[in-house]
Amino acid sequence: MMHYSRVVAPAALILGLAACQRHAAPPKLPPQPVKVVTLRTQPVEIHTLLPGRTEAFEIAQVRPQVSGVIMQRLFVEGTDVKAGQQLYQIDPRTYQAAVDVAQGQLLHAQGNEVTARAKLNRYGPLLKAHAISQQEYDDALAAEREAQGDIQSAKGQLERASVDLGYTHMNAPITGRIGRSILTVGALVTVNQTNNVAIVTRLDPIYVDVNLPATELLRFKRELAQGRLTRVGDNAASITIALEDGTTYEHAGRMEFSEVNVDEATATVVVRAVMPNPEHLLLPGMYVHAQLAEGTDPAALLVPQQAVQRNSHGDAQVWVVDAESKVSIRPVVTQQAIGTDWLVTDGLKDGERVVVEGVLKIHPGDTVTPVDVSPTAKAG
Repeated sequence: MMHYSRVVAPAALILGLAACQRHAAPPKLPPQPVKVVTLRTQPVEIHTLLPGRTEAFEIAQVRPQVSGVIMQRLFVEGTDVKAGQQLYQIDPRTYQAAVDVAQGQLLHAQGNEVTARAKLNRYGPLLKAHAISQQEYDDALAAEREAQGDIQSAKGQLERASVDLGYTHMNAPITGRIGRSILTVGALVTVNQTNNVAIVTRLDPIYVDVNLPATELLRFKRELAQGRLTRVGDNAASITIALEDGTTYEHAGRMEFSEVNVDEATATVVVRAVMPNPEHLLLPGMYVHAQLAEGTDPAALLVPQQAVQRNSHGDAQVWVVDAESKVSIRPVVTQQAIGTDWLVTDGLKDGERVVVEGVLKIHPGDTVTPVDVSPTAKAG
């Protein structure tokens, strides 16, 4: 009997110890350290970046107005030409002959008119003296009017022949830079041909066409009316551009909001800016970034881009640490990127702390150990 009790006692002791272990609380983990930035309102200059491409201010296609063989090319490819400057010479001999014929026809018509007018002047007194009939006088009057008509017709023929002769001088229609010559000396050109002989492009000034949503255009117009956008003229805002290599173009231009159409498929608007281009650095077809100065926001909130995350719907959100060092997720509204920060227009306020590092190890409601890494904290 005594031997049986010695075996049961250790078993009961083991079961009691196991029960105590099952009810023991797990060890409490220390608060997770995270790095935070304390937000402060500050005045910020607001700019809007708009992608765009350069377009020629004026472009003219040089085409022949008469048919003939090119005898001379009178320009250097890739140089600047003036409006009216002769570019090509077409063989003028046929057209000079047509001018000579028209001049002869005009002289002949003028001679007939002199004879008809003299006869009419003689018939006037004779009609009053009843020396000739009324029919004879009417015939003389008709002959004089016919002679005047022949003169007018001859003058028209001469003017037409002179215009065609002038077209043998193919001149630059505008001032600008001329490209390569498509045809060479000896080539035959024809009137109304569809192929260009050369192209002249005006480079100064130059257009910059940018695309932006129609809603943004309405906002720009309101800001322009309110005086937030810098004006450079009636209904125009100042604009600067950055080139493809990242450099800033030294000349500022103006953006014009008139004569625009909304693309029904994309709900975007093509807005045209006019840029000075005295050095001809900008060429048609270049890709640029247009920067529009919208003014200064006196109480802007800038949040580091690394603190802003996106949920499955693409909405912006940040982790916020409250006064009790507990974290929560807060939806925010971002307007645009400024440097390495986002400009936040809704969802945060001055003095709040957002997490910039350590979000992978925290959950909503967790207590954390915040480490302030904001610039003001570092300076202090």
